[in-house]
Amino acid sequence: MKQITYPPRSQWTEICRRPAINSEGLYPMVQAMFEAIRTDGDRAIQRYSLQFDHLDISEFKVDPAAIREAVKSVPETLKSAIQLAASNIRTFHAQQQEKVQIVETMPGVSCWRESRAIERVGIYVPGGSAPLFSTVLMLGIPAQLAGCSEIILCTPANATAEVAGEILYAAQLVGIQQIYRIGGIQAIAAMAFGTETVPQVDKLFGPGNQYVTAAKQLVQQYGIAIDMPAGPSEVLIIADQTANPAFVAADLLAQAEHGPDSQVILLSDQDELIKQTLEALSQQLALLPRSAIAQAALQNSRAVLLEDMDECMEFSNQYAPEHLILAVENARARSKSIRNAGSVFLGHYTCESAGDYASGTNHTLPTNGFAKAYSGVSLDSFLKKITFQEIDQEGIQHIGPAIMQMAEAEQLMAHSRAVSIRLAH
Repeated sequence: MKQITYPPRSQWTEICRRPAINSEGLYPMVQAMFEAIRTDGDRAIQRYSLQFDHLDISEFKVDPAAIREAVKSVPETLKSAIQLAASNIRTFHAQQQEKVQIVETMPGVSCWRESRAIERVGIYVPGGSAPLFSTVLMLGIPAQLAGCSEIILCTPANATAEVAGEILYAAQLVGIQQIYRIGGIQAIAAMAFGTETVPQVDKLFGPGNQYVTAAKQLVQQYGIAIDMPAGPSEVLIIADQTANPAFVAADLLAQAEHGPDSQVILLSDQDELIKQTLEALSQQLALLPRSAIAQAALQNSRAVLLEDMDECMEFSNQYAPEHLILAVENARARSKSIRNAGSVFLGHYTCESAGDYASGTNHTLPTNGFAKAYSGVSLDSFLKKITFQEIDQEGIQHIGPAIMQMAEAEQLMAHSRAVSIRLAH
């Protein structure tokens, strides 16, 4: 983990740079796979599953009987933990439901907005080095609360062509019944275009590796919406003299173990705190089963000593982290200066792992600086907002002349006449 001391602001942009991923080179391959799957459907998916995953699968949909059998293998203690997480996620997201508010902008003119669920949504759940069953909860629960009529889930099968029992249990818990053993680019294409087996969806959700990310970016050109641009996971921690170096090191490693292309950033105005944290990090790293992955991520990571906490907050806003931990005194007060972040964790006992699993907030968040313009997944991600207006005879008398004047100024006479013909009656 590279240490940087008092860098001038002119260097901040370079320090904020994420690990480079050459996604441009992926697009021709993604495009070719898209066209093959659009043309050949399930047969193309079968070929690609054999080519990339070394699995000869002809039946993609997971049978209900197989789901029931796989769920039996999940330990009861883990089921209880998943249930607790699901309850918290459901409670938090249910509070995001909005009441319809009718606004009378002037006498006789009423306007309001109503939510309508996106009918068919597709959820991608990674299952590579570790099956991310928590993502099923994070995406399935708000989709269910929104009232999406069809929820499609695609996830890679393991070496024995089976889907992890934890993923199937989480899916069963949130009411997802259409589950397909398809991973990677072919999963995104299957849900985007539809095949003989997999239904076409209106919007795609879920994290993934660089191949999945490239596929999600390209699929937008075909009129399919996605949740957000997302890439390798990241965390930025701001720590002051009150921080516990062991806690901070543990949080850095928790993010670094996601993948070799992850990035972790530590900011502090305390040189000794940085030194102690890096010592603790080295000790904890040696104990991790995924130490090689975390070590690779640390090669892309930074520990930066800055002048004061205000400067740390400014740097963080420029970086716009996916996860931001404020391991500082009076963290809630300090949080008022946050402008850009996906999800924020306040205080010394709020570990980022809580948001990943069970606190209730969503862990599907914008990365790579997109937190400057994007929000994380919420109930709204699964809804469309439709505006309504209703004008009575009194209302058209009030608003009509202004509409006519504006329409005629834009030389749109039919627009004007649509008002004048009503004023004459």
